[in-house]
Amino acid sequence: MSNPTLIKNFRAAAAIAALRIVKFDAADDDVVQAAAATDAMFGVCVQPDGAAAVGDRVDVVVQGIAEVEFGGNVTRGALVTADAAGKAVAAAPAQGVNNRILGVALRSYASGDHGKVLLAPGIMQGA
Repeated sequence: MSNPTLIKNFRAAAAIAALRIVKFDAADDDVVQAAAATDAMFGVCVQPDGAAAVGDRVDVVVQGIAEVEFGGNVTRGALVTADAAGKAVAAAPAQGVNNRILGVALRSYASGDHGKVLLAPGIMQGA
């Protein structure tokens, strides 16, 4: 079970799958799925009914522990970012390259797993 401490409601500016990482869109209060490690991701869409369509209201966990779908193998304690489908993957920027991060994986997960991430958005640079 996730342990969200803050959930905020937004409007989906594009289709968003459940348990996907989101970023802000061009208009205030609009969100879309994150699609790259460089996106300014800030939370996870937790729609109880599954995917959201354009214009739907969506709940986004912005603080605490959120359940997210993983798009690759991630080891517990690893920093996670978004892949092209808004799924969580291990952040692994090349030397001198910046990645935005969503937070820290609380267990080890395989691609396709639903698992918990402690939300701590930030930026990391490859060493």
